[in-house]
Amino acid sequence: MCEDTDFPFMTIDETAELMRVNRRTLDNHRWRGTGPPYRRHGGRIVYHRDEVLKWSEQHRPHPHPPR
Repeated sequence: MCEDTDFPFMTIDETAELMRVNRRTLDNHRWRGTGPPYRRHGGRIVYHRDEVLKWSEQHRPHPHPPR
């Protein structure tokens, strides 16, 4: 069995599953230029696992300071 690090590039469907979002959400992010970085390998769009996780971490909500 292979580890995730053996295949760092994921398809759109694999990325959507990792992020627990609909594939269409990633499509919309790509169209708007607001999503995680992606690449084209041949005619296929792929995402690098580490870049997706980094993007996700950078876009998590920050807690509000106490009043």
